[in-house]
Amino acid sequence: MLPLPGSPATSWSMFRARFQATFRGVDFKIVSAFWLFGLINNVLYVIILSAALDLVGPNVPKAVVLLADVIPSFLAKLCVPYFIHLVSYPVRVVIFALTSTWGMLLIALTPAYTDGGTITTKMAGVILASLSCGAGELSFLALTHFYGSSSLAAWSSGTGGAGLIGAGAYAVATTTIGLSIRTSLLASAFLPAIMVISFFMVLPRGPLIHSTSRHSGVSQGSVHDQWGNDSSSEESGGTRSREDEALLSDSGDSIVSSKSTRSAAMESFSWRANFVQNLRRSLRLHHLYPPSFLQCLNLVLLILQCLFDYIPSVYIVFFAIFWEGLLGGAVYVNTFALIADEVNPKDREFALAATGLGDSTGIMVAGLLGIGLEEALCGWQVARGRDWCRKL
Repeated sequence: MLPLPGSPATSWSMFRARFQATFRGVDFKIVSAFWLFGLINNVLYVIILSAALDLVGPNVPKAVVLLADVIPSFLAKLCVPYFIHLVSYPVRVVIFALTSTWGMLLIALTPAYTDGGTITTKMAGVILASLSCGAGELSFLALTHFYGSSSLAAWSSGTGGAGLIGAGAYAVATTTIGLSIRTSLLASAFLPAIMVISFFMVLPRGPLIHSTSRHSGVSQGSVHDQWGNDSSSEESGGTRSREDEALLSDSGDSIVSSKSTRSAAMESFSWRANFVQNLRRSLRLHHLYPPSFLQCLNLVLLILQCLFDYIPSVYIVFFAIFWEGLLGGAVYVNTFALIADEVNPKDREFALAATGLGDSTGIMVAGLLGIGLEEALCGWQVARGRDWCRKL
């Protein structure tokens, strides 16, 4: 039960003590490094989606960019967990950074479609960045296995920050500052260098070196010390269940976040959904299907808004996007937190990496549905005199 108002438990001193206890024993170098990993690994994904209209033009469904940004990541998460352990983490980080930079340079340096540039070349750059993002996500999630629960929380917070910072920075650069799209994308190509600096100069290497030196795979003792639990659950069943929950959540989350289910106002302010990413990561849940189904309900309500324009205020739409972000992020981080609690330590590194497949599957399904849904909803609106979608 919540403490009664005015009781000692509600005093400022008690709140401060609980707040300090939350961070007691936390290594802020680990937290900083994993927050930057989450931010940089995902920020290019957000920037690419923010620039979707500029990349393909108004006559191509934006879900095409979403699919090019998701399918390679999905394939990476499907295949890479089975052999990525053969590559050391330092080498992986360098490869991810170089691949991401190469992809963004390819996108930025290819002439715009209005100047005779080909969409195919830009999509090749998107695919490279997506491969790096997908392999990077499963690798960094597996890396949290050696650094404990604070690293998972920091990673999740960083991915949330990527949504807000990526979309916000692109909007500020291209509108407020007035930089060209090419210059903005070119500047983002150098962001992966921050990931390399974080790994080699910020992250304490002791837990990783200690674990790998004791065993070529996973050091069970060091994992027990870092996570503070000793689970004996079966890996396969638990991981499969968490993949299903992540798939359902991200299908609804990505469709709601895509242009296919938004009016012009929702498109303009879509980045607001990312504002709640850091807040949503702090919610600890043990039953993940209810918030996933609430996301699907949210999707239905917003599709009805596109069809009938029945919501009286745009601020209600903003709240729906806020609520969507809260639900999606809570499911995301708690899926991996439950794996850390339930999966046997010797299987945990692989399980953390492999479960990201459910996340990417949901987003890919959303992209496939979004291609047809966007055109259908836009056609419905235009036929009834609401041609906002044609003017974006």
